[in-house]
Amino acid sequence: MRGNPVKDKLAGGEFAFGTMIFEFLSPGLPAVLQAAGAEFALYDMEHSGFTMDEMKAQFAYCRGLGLVPLVRPPAKEYQFASRLLDLGAMGLMYPMVESREEAERIVSWTRYPPRGVRGAMFGGAHDDYGSADMKETIAAAEARTIVLALIETAAGVEHADEILAVPGIDGAHLGQADLSISMGVPGEIGHAKVQQGIDALLAACKKHRKFAGCLAPNLDVARDWMGRGFRMISYSYDIGLLRDSLATGIATLREET
Repeated sequence: MRGNPVKDKLAGGEFAFGTMIFEFLSPGLPAVLQAAGAEFALYDMEHSGFTMDEMKAQFAYCRGLGLVPLVRPPAKEYQFASRLLDLGAMGLMYPMVESREEAERIVSWTRYPPRGVRGAMFGGAHDDYGSADMKETIAAAEARTIVLALIETAAGVEHADEILAVPGIDGAHLGQADLSISMGVPGEIGHAKVQQGIDALLAACKKHRKFAGCLAPNLDVARDWMGRGFRMISYSYDIGLLRDSLATGIATLREET
């Protein structure tokens, strides 16, 4: 069963870089991302409308490339966790985690009994259709799965310390847009309240030796947040990368006419 090099790097204190995917799911997408140097692709199912069949295909395209597929499920429900993991996801980012109880519950969905409640399905996509020893497959599956708590509300920030203290939560991911809305300052990421929330997230990660992840919309933000302690960096997202690159090129050419 394949390991998870991104989880290994982050556990070792290194940086890992990738991007988020909200719109474009061509068969060649994982190869394009890998050729660009991405180590992971973080697929969003909460806002995109992506289907399970589409995710299964993307996970298959990632196989053999060394690109680690991660997913934000549509909601905090066991059915999504179990299906996505069985289809080959190597990590899950759960939206709007706000308490220790929620964190413990979502970890349990990624662990087999007696440590959790994940149902057994072996010899399928997640273990590369193999026939390895069941105990070994269970251990490998749990060891490679990244479990991320998405901190994107005022309540999530308030309880970040207890969330990050939960065994099995590997890290926290910042959701700056929703956090700004939750704090009553929509879109004002630089607002003192939002910045204090980011500091609280980072402090909880440092205290519990967990990594912090973020979606950085541009290089300036990425450099700033890396300097503050974020190590799992999604550099922009598919729509933004295409739109911004195309806009820059067209605007430049128009200026030259």
